[in-house]
Amino acid sequence: MTHVNVFTPFDNPGSRDIRFLQEAARLGEVHAMLWSDEGLRGFTGREPRFPAVERLYFLESLRFVKEARIVGVPASAQALPEWGGPKPDVWVVDEASDHPDKAAFCRAQDIRYHVVRDAELAGFPPAAPGPAASGRRKVLVTGSFDWFHTGHVRFFEEVSELGDLYVVVGHDRNIRLLKGAGHPLYSEQERRYQCGSIRYVKQALISSGDGWLDAEPEIRQLRPDVYAVNEDGDKPEKRDFCKEHGIEYVVLKRTPKPGLAPRSSTGLKATP
Repeated sequence: MTHVNVFTPFDNPGSRDIRFLQEAARLGEVHAMLWSDEGLRGFTGREPRFPAVERLYFLESLRFVKEARIVGVPASAQALPEWGGPKPDVWVVDEASDHPDKAAFCRAQDIRYHVVRDAELAGFPPAAPGPAASGRRKVLVTGSFDWFHTGHVRFFEEVSELGDLYVVVGHDRNIRLLKGAGHPLYSEQERRYQCGSIRYVKQALISSGDGWLDAEPEIRQLRPDVYAVNEDGDKPEKRDFCKEHGIEYVVLKRTPKPGLAPRSSTGLKATP
């Protein structure tokens, strides 16, 4: 298997970062060298928005990443550091990070150098394969997932322990109806893509109904065994629907991954 390495800060990750990793994964198994907090300060002159342990958790949750490790403080951002993993076959960078010194380093080390162009990162292709029978229960979650963060990842991780996880993302018009003007910040396609990129998710879909039960058409199609929500998403309409249709209704507390800070979309939107 081809060992593909990326050397990344992955600070404040968004869909473009995920798309980059998806493109890198087309070349082989992606091994992510994650900048430490000290390295990020040294290379950028600013504080990390998220600590390295949280960035690592997010990276490891992506289906496009084989493994990720925090590296120390390399002498340069234009060379791959020693990291204790397999020797890279390919170093992949995006167009903004392309640099002649990186290409020269790869030539000297007999490593292939590959640049992912901006045009290759356009759009939001399906990040997960279609559903396949596994014998496990089907578990459904719904939500806007408008500013995707590690709290969402943790929720997906916990819910996936109950069975195959299907995520239904609220469509744009319904999010505006429920939350008001200015919502959502990100399009339904982008939000569906981000959710579907998480390895704990079997499939991510976009809702086609309205109101708090905007996922009703998808529920009828998928016929889940379990409908899981967090405390914020617990609504009488959802409880009543599940009771009427014989679906187990599970409410989970919002608890971060041990060792990580609690995250919320509202809190992140308020952070400069």
